[in-house]
Amino acid sequence: MSTVFMSPYRASSPSPSPLRNSSPPAPRQTFSSSMMAENLDIAESIITKWSVEEHSSNFCKLSSLFTDRKEAKDYLRSVKDLQAAMHFFVSDGSTSSSQQLVRAQNLMQNAMKRLEREFYQILSSNRRNLDPESVSSRSSRASASISDFEDDYSEEDDIHVAGGDSVHEGVAGDSALEVAMADLKAIADSMISSGYSKECMKIYKLVRKSIVDESLYHLGVEKLSLSQIQKLDWDVVDVKIKSWLNAVKVSVKTLFLGERILCDVVFSTSPKISESCFAEIARENAVTLFGFPEHVAKFKKLSPEKLFRVLDLYDYISELLPETESIFSSDSVSAVRSQAVNSLVRLGETARAVLSEFEAAIQKEGSKTPVQGGGVHPLTRYVMNYVVFLSDYSGSLSEILADSALNTQSPLPESYFSSPTPYDCCTSALSVRLAWLILVLLCKLDGKAVQYKDVDVALAYLFLANNLNYVVSKVRSSGLKLLLGDEWIESHEGKVKQYAANYERMGWSKVMSSLPEPDPAAEIPPQEARECFRSFNSGFEEAYRKQTSWVVPDPKLRDEIKVSLAKKLVPAYTSFYEEYRWLFGQEAGVEPVVRHAPDDLGNYLSDLFYGTGDAGSVSSSVRSSPSSWQSRGRKVR
Repeated sequence: MSTVFMSPYRASSPSPSPLRNSSPPAPRQTFSSSMMAENLDIAESIITKWSVEEHSSNFCKLSSLFTDRKEAKDYLRSVKDLQAAMHFFVSDGSTSSSQQLVRAQNLMQNAMKRLEREFYQILSSNRRNLDPESVSSRSSRASASISDFEDDYSEEDDIHVAGGDSVHEGVAGDSALEVAMADLKAIADSMISSGYSKECMKIYKLVRKSIVDESLYHLGVEKLSLSQIQKLDWDVVDVKIKSWLNAVKVSVKTLFLGERILCDVVFSTSPKISESCFAEIARENAVTLFGFPEHVAKFKKLSPEKLFRVLDLYDYISELLPETESIFSSDSVSAVRSQAVNSLVRLGETARAVLSEFEAAIQKEGSKTPVQGGGVHPLTRYVMNYVVFLSDYSGSLSEILADSALNTQSPLPESYFSSPTPYDCCTSALSVRLAWLILVLLCKLDGKAVQYKDVDVALAYLFLANNLNYVVSKVRSSGLKLLLGDEWIESHEGKVKQYAANYERMGWSKVMSSLPEPDPAAEIPPQEARECFRSFNSGFEEAYRKQTSWVVPDPKLRDEIKVSLAKKLVPAYTSFYEEYRWLFGQEAGVEPVVRHAPDDLGNYLSDLFYGTGDAGSVSSSVRSSPSSWQSRGRKVR
């Protein structure tokens, strides 16, 4: 059974004017006192029939006036006629008119009590039909025509409903929604024109605000202060952020929009009242909703990993801002617009600060242990994965960084600024910022490459090739490609090839220099040819043993380096081998001069860059004795 709202009016309540500041209806004709008295009698019969006081002993069991649309229409017409009569009696000023005026005032109070009761009951019993989702999906602020709802009171209407709900019995949800909105609008129009707008607004705010409060509670929106959030662990804050992200779109696009539309329809005759009701219902909750992101932005020490939650919040507010400004367009709810904008500004400031801290963290990274085999450094993986994630937020970050000048006051060598950079081809602030972060990483990697020079300069270049290749691969396979451009990729691919060439030169120069330059006209003495073979054997075997523990993780780059080495090494050795191997036969008990056939070189090279430190089928025997190298090649006679 529905709870019924009762307003404590007394029949003797003083009024500042006969119609409590109501506006007189436009006069349609001149009425005589007798005609007014007759109209008053008719109005009295209808109003008394539905008087709340007449049935006060069993008030909760009263059937609704609006179960019969024709009866409701007659009742509202009688209130309108009562208003006309009251204005007539005031203007007439005679003794009899004064007595009739008192009578009319008492009837008006009874009528308003009844309409208050009906207004409350329709709002309460139609919570399901008038839920914000139904209202917002039925129409929009721009398209919600008041006449759509006024049509429900046409002359042909004769609608009966059950259970006190102002709906058709068995009608579809949309029709139930329209009937309920039409009934509420009709009652609000009558009460406002009769000077009872405050009573009408009080009931409306009471019921609708409770619905909004309940909806936000079920959506997980909490009212938390900054101090409360600061005391929480980040894991708890993160859960609350996820809940907020799930709630904010529904809140704006459905909940607040639905309430805005409903207010506009019900109080269509008074935009001022509509704004007042909506502000009372939605303002506090909306400020709470949009205040949460600002509190998160002020959270104690946000690490770089937490930036993406900040950007999520920024994304959602930015996307919803146009609708928010439309729904909360009036001065009475300007606090909501201000809070949404303040949260955006604060989130942007926090994002810029975290990016600066991320850049500083790259520069301060101080690991001293070289990566085994010259592979991809963990810092490279971390930074590039982070930058790739940043590119997924290109829309928000472009806005955030648009007016933010890049601070290049850093200890980077001057040479890095004269080398090819993306600044010539990238126009957006985001592109420049991301390219700058990658440049800071590459500079840091150059410093880490120095750690390999005590081991082998060739390994330092291989380390640089591996890491820059990883960087380029991440750019090429992500949204960074669009931000940095093809020119950036081509420029850095060229650097990868340069590093690989430097590795070949430094790692295999001893091997290559052991072979004489091919010259068909020149003949090498046997002793010199012997020394060439021995130098080649020594250099090749040393390079092989050392580099089997080196690594090139990327298959494409690994194959490219192997093919490049084979093209340089195998033809030169084959030419020398074919011309001079016949000079040296196999002597028992003596280490052979020619230990490798040309075809074997490719087999040995194929073992490189897997980082195993093991030569596969050659196994440990290869490393134990130089003579064991012959076991892998064909026997040279």
